[in-house]
Amino acid sequence: MNPALTSRTGGQILVDQLILHGVQQLFCVPGESYLAVLDALHDAQLGVTVCRQEGGAAMMAEAQGKLTGRPGICFVTRGPGVTNASAGIHIAHQDSTPLIVFVGQVARGALGREAFQELDYPAVFGTMAKWVVQIDDARRVPELVSRAFHVATSGRPGPVVIALPEDMLTDAVQVADALPYTVPETHPGAAALQELAERLSQAERPVAILGGSRWSERAVQDFVAFAQAWSLPVYCSFRRQMLFPHTHPHYGGDLGLGVNPKLLARIRASDLVLVVGGRLSEIPSQGFELFDIPVPQQRLVHVHADADELGRLYRPAQAIHATPQAFTAALAGVRPTAPVRWAEHTAAAHAEYLAWSDPAPIRIPGTLQMGAVMQHLKEVLPADTIFCNGAGNFATWIHRFWPFTTYASQLAPTSGSMGYGLPAGVGGKRLWPQREVVVFAGDGDFLMHGQEFATAVQYGLPILVVLLDNAMYGTIRMHQEREYPGRVSATMLKNPDFKAYAVAFGGHGERVERTEDFAPALARARASGLPAVLHCLLDAQAITPTGTLDGIRDAALAKQR
Repeated sequence: MNPALTSRTGGQILVDQLILHGVQQLFCVPGESYLAVLDALHDAQLGVTVCRQEGGAAMMAEAQGKLTGRPGICFVTRGPGVTNASAGIHIAHQDSTPLIVFVGQVARGALGREAFQELDYPAVFGTMAKWVVQIDDARRVPELVSRAFHVATSGRPGPVVIALPEDMLTDAVQVADALPYTVPETHPGAAALQELAERLSQAERPVAILGGSRWSERAVQDFVAFAQAWSLPVYCSFRRQMLFPHTHPHYGGDLGLGVNPKLLARIRASDLVLVVGGRLSEIPSQGFELFDIPVPQQRLVHVHADADELGRLYRPAQAIHATPQAFTAALAGVRPTAPVRWAEHTAAAHAEYLAWSDPAPIRIPGTLQMGAVMQHLKEVLPADTIFCNGAGNFATWIHRFWPFTTYASQLAPTSGSMGYGLPAGVGGKRLWPQREVVVFAGDGDFLMHGQEFATAVQYGLPILVVLLDNAMYGTIRMHQEREYPGRVSATMLKNPDFKAYAVAFGGHGERVERTEDFAPALARARASGLPAVLHCLLDAQAITPTGTLDGIRDAALAKQR
């Protein structure tokens, strides 16, 4: 029977729209404010992942949005439920990830009375989401949900928050379904491509920087072919390292935290910078100091899917309004007509990356050598392993020493949100159970969403957590010693036995104190078929791959003298 001719509740209509728009999985923490949706899900062919905290649920959904380019879907309850989810919403905003968060709302007759857990969602999330809307009429569910999918995915993708009054969800109405959403691609014009070719032909030391979202595996391949044709050195933006294979002879490294100084020198010395997809925000621009604002010294060609981002911070010599997928496809027609002059420069950039990313020479204080750990991971893990992390100095071990070679193999928040790695790993493994998923976490980072380890156990997701424990909020301690040397305050932690923690949840746990213990512990964890935690104890002095707390403190004290 045609659903448009039958009476359905608002909750049933909503679930029907999700299926129509191609949603296969969603994440939630249940709440009485959207019971009608939960009831409609009972008979629906949708994978539902029940999470332990709304922040984790939103991050799992965001992770799937990041990997697929399709909106991640999250349901949370009103008030404290959705405010818990706000960290995931903020990640989607800063990371340009399509995400739709459905949140219960008080009944329409109680609005404006500060009813139980009532919030003004446009006021709360208006600066964090691309669009915030409340659906007051069940007849408008198809219309507004369709719009949400289009808004979340178009231009610069981002989060949409939809409030659902609980009584609206039980209203029975007749309404036609929408059509499945489509994502429009913005293509560059022929004149713009010709101008780009001319600029490259006239350059002496050009570079390319890849970032942002709306990429695909094919888009990466297309840009690799373009870079190879032009012998172009390519750098990836902060935590966008899956956008170019690190083993390619034209890869020069990433613009992240603790960046290779030689990389920065090459970009500063370049005369043409081609930025595709990214915004050159604070971290990749090194605190907005790598390029002058508003007019960079280097000639900037900026390609972005959202016209509002072109010229927002940097006045480009050439602005190209195009999505990464459409732009990279068009690059097949942009080829040099004469040998390029910078091939030696490109080869040197890659050599510098190889030297910088080699873990073999790295030595840190303590009995567990992370350089050797990273070397072992490179030897035994599949190339398409999905690496996940939250925020903290520990993430440097992945970003500097793991060679990303596969698209959709990195889940890391450019927003710098702690606690992201574990729920992101759950989201990734729930999406692609055949892929190996490794979560790197610090001790402080892990316990921000450590309860989602129970979600991994509940759904039989054998993710691997490499938990680096230095008994402190290490990044803050590093900054503390640099700015206020010797005055340690509010950064020390007393941690549980994380091996026992994993076992208590029904997973596999290992304790690793020495380098030689890591390989057999990893093998046992992978063979267990369970979610696993490798509790790796690091010396507190090993604050970065090349620095110690004492060294940072001594340098700061010497500077004060």
